[in-house]
Amino acid sequence: MTSRLQHDSETGTVTTRDGTSIAFTHYLNEQAPARLLLVHSLAMDRHFWDPVVALLADEASIVAVDARGHGQSDKPGTPFTVELFAQDMKEVVDALQWTDVVIAGASMGGCVALQFAADNPDLTRGAGLIDTTAWYGETAPADWNARAERGLKEGLGALLDFQKTRWFSDRFRDEHPEVVQRCIDTFLRNDVQAFAATCRMLGAYDGRTQLGKITAPTAVVVGEEDYAATPAMARVMHEGIPHSTLTEIPAARHLTPLETPEIIADHLRRLLGARA
Repeated sequence: MTSRLQHDSETGTVTTRDGTSIAFTHYLNEQAPARLLLVHSLAMDRHFWDPVVALLADEASIVAVDARGHGQSDKPGTPFTVELFAQDMKEVVDALQWTDVVIAGASMGGCVALQFAADNPDLTRGAGLIDTTAWYGETAPADWNARAERGLKEGLGALLDFQKTRWFSDRFRDEHPEVVQRCIDTFLRNDVQAFAATCRMLGAYDGRTQLGKITAPTAVVVGEEDYAATPAMARVMHEGIPHSTLTEIPAARHLTPLETPEIIADHLRRLLGARA
């Protein structure tokens, strides 16, 4: 599961309209006309996407972003919203002077990609909604707040057993402990206040009314065993987005860009070659 990135890369930051610095890595490919922007899952960072980037760097110019509150991006002590995260991605795209983009996100990043695609139909060439949902359900605000409060009171380490079994299938955890450990290390580096704010953001999000606004070709992808953002949740998105496909990955759980990067890269490759 190690990857070697073949193309030159550069790091950068964009300062958003509210003064927040958003960090990113740009994997340069001037010969490729397609452009791909990647948004990681909750409590991960831009390196979450390394295995997928390694498979697609010959085919697109790729930017992987640290969402606000994560990685090297600023961690402002203000409430987070998915709409705000999507606006951050728009400001990154604008700073790069990209006129169209395939945006893909996993879990939290999938919510952001969904909102971005709905808000920016003329800019969105394609959308990858991976291991995600438009809505976590009636009890989501209370459920996500409970997770936030536990992290604040007991520390992020108290959530690890809960996270590990959600992230990956039992077989993958046994066969790739190094990948699991990298996720643990990234998770524990998080600012707990920013983590709590992001949890509450996800609990409050309801993007169901946004689905019909997405006009770009969209790949909805979910692990068959994902019980964080379930196949049933993925089906709701697929049924609500006009030009979408739905794929369940057998025996995979919640972080399919790490568990099955070849499958995710293949779906994104199709989007990179598609037009709405």
